Amino acid sequence: MGTLSVTFIGLILCFFLVLYSAKLFKQNIQILEVTCFLGIYFVFQSHTILLVQPTKRPEGRTYADYESVNECMEGVCKMYEEHLKRMNPNSPSITYDISQLFDFIDDLADLSCLVYRADTQTYQPYNKDWIKEKIYVLLRRQAQQASK
Repeated sequence: MGTLSVTFIGLILCFFLVLYSAKLFKQNIQILEVTCFLGIYFVFQSHTILLVQPTKRPEGRTYADYESVNECMEGVCKMYEEHLKRMNPNSPSITYDISQLFDFIDDLADLSCLVYRADTQTYQPYNKDWIKEKIYVLLRRQAQQASK
């Protein structure tokens, strides 16, 4: 089989997978991830666990879980905003830029994510750099939507 026919078959499989997923969604079954082979990926929602260790003290470790990667990234932003509110209790409003947020992330002793992969039924770990990249994409998308 040539590359074109393999790609075409992959597209057909993806199409039927999306139709089947839509049918399941209508039946109130949450679809966590829709993945197609051959490099074609759809936006997916995967359970995500955020692991946080603010300082070197291990007893300060905590975690939070989210229904999606985007919700988790919003959670990291909210964590920083809460930190800013504690540091500036008398300020009526607080503003920050992304470089300050990234400095906050870098200053944490540890920050990582575990993202559920339905295909392997495992959690994939990701580090601070991955988290910062996902936050950048999320905030850029939000800024673009706000400017429309």
